[in-house]
Amino acid sequence: MNRENEWYVPWDEELIRKYDINAPRYTSYPTAVQFTSLQPIQVTDHLSQQINNHSPLSLYIHIPFCEHICFYCACNKIATKDRDRPDKYLDMLEQEMALQAHNFGHRPITQLHLGGGTPTFLSTEQMTRMLDLLTVYFEWNPEVYPGEFSIELDPRETSNEMLTLLRMRGFNRVSFGVQDFNHETQVAINRVQSFELVKEKVDKARALGYASVNFDLICGLPKQTTASFTESWKKTLQLSPDRISLYNYAHLPERFKPQRRIDSKTVPIADEKLTILRDSIELLQNEGYIYIGMDHFAKPTDELSKALKEGTLQRNFQGYSTQGQTDMLALGVSGISQINGAFLQNHHEVEPYEALIEQKQLTIKRGLFLNKDDKIRQWSISQLACQGTLSLSEASEKFNINAVEYFDSEWQRMKELAEDGLVEIKSDVVKVKPLGRLLLRPILLAFDVYFNAQNAQRFSKVL
Repeated sequence: MNRENEWYVPWDEELIRKYDINAPRYTSYPTAVQFTSLQPIQVTDHLSQQINNHSPLSLYIHIPFCEHICFYCACNKIATKDRDRPDKYLDMLEQEMALQAHNFGHRPITQLHLGGGTPTFLSTEQMTRMLDLLTVYFEWNPEVYPGEFSIELDPRETSNEMLTLLRMRGFNRVSFGVQDFNHETQVAINRVQSFELVKEKVDKARALGYASVNFDLICGLPKQTTASFTESWKKTLQLSPDRISLYNYAHLPERFKPQRRIDSKTVPIADEKLTILRDSIELLQNEGYIYIGMDHFAKPTDELSKALKEGTLQRNFQGYSTQGQTDMLALGVSGISQINGAFLQNHHEVEPYEALIEQKQLTIKRGLFLNKDDKIRQWSISQLACQGTLSLSEASEKFNINAVEYFDSEWQRMKELAEDGLVEIKSDVVKVKPLGRLLLRPILLAFDVYFNAQNAQRFSKVL
């Protein structure tokens, strides 16, 4: 990519080291750290207000099962070889759908995402059952209500029959968990999958007509070196994914039990990890990918890149999106709904989740109802993270405040960031500069009133 291109993100070693701090990823604001226990009456009263809302809806379904544990993984999952176990979980999902359909069943679904765990742990029969249930309880009809319908895939667990089924039912985006093509790294993280296997699944997805193929890769895994990851990129680029998510591995064995199976001495030290990341970002941009922000890359022809250029990019719990302004209803264990100014999270554990469902009760355990300040800051953070700009005049008009006074201390911080070239300020408008897109999290941090030294360690490093 031409370095003069407006989307080119430069690398400044000194500033990157200065701003490589612990900070939230801002898939939500306030972040989940602020969630507290909620009373059932609070939840039911809030959800009942949606009964007359007919705007589009985003739906997330969490499938927690995996046959194998990947040692790096910090997701909410259940390791099992029992292929019948999802049947009871689907029974619970159906009852949860029935409970939620009263308030949401009439709203057209324009975004659907299946995550986990490994969603394709389900058999084609189990998947068919779940998708049939969606059509019973919700307005999910891709032919009538087009949108973005996606699923996370483990190449080892995804049959060609499953890919065919999903495409026939309207799915148009797939995300493959690749992580790294290097065999030694794959052995170290207990996720061995050959390039040939991934290629077979990608080729099948393309032949079936999926509009977008995403790859997830991880920087900083054990046994990873600049040379080995360069080889992984060569193989990745052979398959030419439309989108790439390049995540930063945080080695925290004291918090995540599976990571204790990783030899800490094999994890790249900070300097080498930063070099791997630098080379990766440079390589992807040279290959024409646009750095969307916070780990996300996309081809210029992808809808994500178009949304960035057109100023319609959004962000939600799945990361960057073209459908982020819709309410999000989450089903299944640990799912987080974002409904009209409230975050509502289901139980993390399957047992209490199923126990409540069997009592015909919603499974929401904790969450947060946003106050006016939360909403002002949520909008401001979203403007900077997605559109790359924030206008105080627009904020004043939207929220009936004097934003110049309201964000006085935050604006002083913007001026400091401007001195380092992360943003530029013109009158009452701040705009994120190219380097700032790489260091978005420290910029957004200026508007987060909840962040402090005590909770900083709950979050990963920026890079």
